[in-house]
Amino acid sequence: MIEFIVSERCTACDRCVEVCPSNVFEPMEAGPPVIARQDDCQTCFMCELYCTADALYVGPNAYHAEPADPAAVIASGLLGQYRRDSGWDEWQDHYPNEQWLMETVFRRAAEAAR
Repeated sequence: MIEFIVSERCTACDRCVEVCPSNVFEPMEAGPPVIARQDDCQTCFMCELYCTADALYVGPNAYHAEPADPAAVIASGLLGQYRRDSGWDEWQDHYPNEQWLMETVFRRAAEAAR
């Protein structure tokens, strides 16, 4: 579930607002969006994937909010981890993720089975 936005990192691009399927965020006229409907979060991580500033933290619990200490999360390096591990955007050449390339995976499995 979405836990917080690091306002110092946020560029106020509102991409998280645009991609959220649950309409969790509310855009602000000036500054970063706010988490207006946290309980509606589906923990789909779309906001994290599209946040190139790594300003969002989505906790792993999809059912309950688990408030986290922003300073501790920032220090841990967790911000942006899902995007990096998914091989998203600028990370695609460094950390390729074959989940997005399932055709390749199935083709290799078929070749191995022959």
